[in-house]
Amino acid sequence: MHIGVLEDDTDQQALVELWLRSAQHSVKIFGTVTEMLAALKGGSFDALLLDWMLPDGDGGEVIRWVRQSQGWKLAIVVLTSRDDEQTVVEALQAGADDFVVKPAKQQELNARLHSAARRARPGGLPVMRMGTYEIDVPRHSLLLNGKAVTLTQKEFDLAVYLFQNPAKLMSRDHLLDSIWGISSEVNSRTVDTHISRIRKKLKLDGSMGWKMVPVYGFGYRLARVDSS
Repeated sequence: MHIGVLEDDTDQQALVELWLRSAQHSVKIFGTVTEMLAALKGGSFDALLLDWMLPDGDGGEVIRWVRQSQGWKLAIVVLTSRDDEQTVVEALQAGADDFVVKPAKQQELNARLHSAARRARPGGLPVMRMGTYEIDVPRHSLLLNGKAVTLTQKEFDLAVYLFQNPAKLMSRDHLLDSIWGISSEVNSRTVDTHISRIRKKLKLDGSMGWKMVPVYGFGYRLARVDSS
């Protein structure tokens, strides 16, 4: 899954990111309500993990915005140190699928996220079909014309993210942050290397209906090619 995490404590950010990435999820970290809402308006996630008290608001603002504008297909779990009944009730009434009190346990947190995602999408996370490409995120499977393509975890995460955001211009810094995370020590050349690899492995040269378009000095865009 691609999971958005709202947490302002840097130690907690690093811990949660480690746990989720070790469970083969891609992660995007946000430190404020404003940052997460801006990202939700311009991108997509499979699940959200939200702290409750933030510098510029609370997790309830995010939950209410998501439920009003995107409905109930996005799984939302609240992760907070507050365990008073009022906060629990407020979070659930706002539309949270589950509520976890810190300090959380790694396996339990991942299990609750998966459970919330199953409830949000009863049939499981849908298989993405993009022309000749078929992507099954939970099974870490990507097929091209019905044949499995061997990808590393980061190559798979990057391919999934690009197919989830077709036609959008992505800067190298944005891809670096979204796929490798804020604590990563790699540089933008890593993005170029991985883009080059998935372009070759997935034949993103236009011959299969999709083309990886480089934008000089900025980043990349995955574009649909008109067969006509």
